[in-house]
Amino acid sequence: MKAKAWLNAVRLRTLPLSVSGILIGSGLAGMYGYKDWPIFILALLSTLGLQIISNLANDYGDGIKGTDNEERIGPKRAYQTGALSRKELKTGILVAVMITLSFIGVLLYRAFDGLPEYFLLFTLLGVLAVWAAIRYTVGDSAYGYKGLGDIFVFSFFGLLSVLGSMFLFTKFLTLISVLPAISIGLLSTAVLNLNNLRDHNSDVRAGKNTLVVKLGIPRAKQYHYLLLIGSFLCITLFLFLSATYWFQTICLVVFFPLGMHLFKVNRVKEPQAFDPELKKVALSTFFMALLPHPFWNKPSKFLLLKTT
Repeated sequence: MKAKAWLNAVRLRTLPLSVSGILIGSGLAGMYGYKDWPIFILALLSTLGLQIISNLANDYGDGIKGTDNEERIGPKRAYQTGALSRKELKTGILVAVMITLSFIGVLLYRAFDGLPEYFLLFTLLGVLAVWAAIRYTVGDSAYGYKGLGDIFVFSFFGLLSVLGSMFLFTKFLTLISVLPAISIGLLSTAVLNLNNLRDHNSDVRAGKNTLVVKLGIPRAKQYHYLLLIGSFLCITLFLFLSATYWFQTICLVVFFPLGMHLFKVNRVKEPQAFDPELKKVALSTFFMALLPHPFWNKPSKFLLLKTT
């Protein structure tokens, strides 16, 4: 069934992670008293669109390069199994791009009507995000094959997603907002790192030089520990500086399973054992972004310093 093939191709399990930055960014805006449901919903739809573009492009790019083969450990890809043809995937990517750009256009019109300089800037960022989603694996110069995927994931799923979505509401940024942006970026990068740890052997054979391939598995594990510890320190410092009530620290609960996850990663000997750990980090990131969202309040005046 084609419907099932398309659902597999868009990889539904990756979508909660993609909206975590929007949840955090809108929560930060709420701290300063800015709320706008249409902007929030359109930002979610735009981000989901970008993630779907990325998933379809990865299926296509890895498929035509031969990276996805019968020895691949993770979920089977649509092109790899023949469920979707090369032409169908290209058409799907094009449709997803058009729909996503439409969402982005409406979003920016809602957020920046009467502010042409901001509209232009974010239009360029939106186009860049679409380009980055596709070029991760597609093309001769795909940056995912050069060990640059971590930088792009941190930038787009962390800094741009959180700070950019906050700016849509507020039209300003604050220094403290960088902390949760870094935290989400590090967790998103940790998910990619797990994916690359799982696929290490097949990536080596296919010539896909991810950061894990360049570092080797032992050092990539150490890198993974630093990502999670750095995320914990950033979100803890943010809560210490901004939280008004004790229950706002509930989001730190997700770091208990992540602590257990670190021990599990340390003991992993076979690459396939990394696959179930992907879901743990992705869902923990989503719940960290979701849990404190309704409770955030305005920080002290000291924290209201704007960087416009």
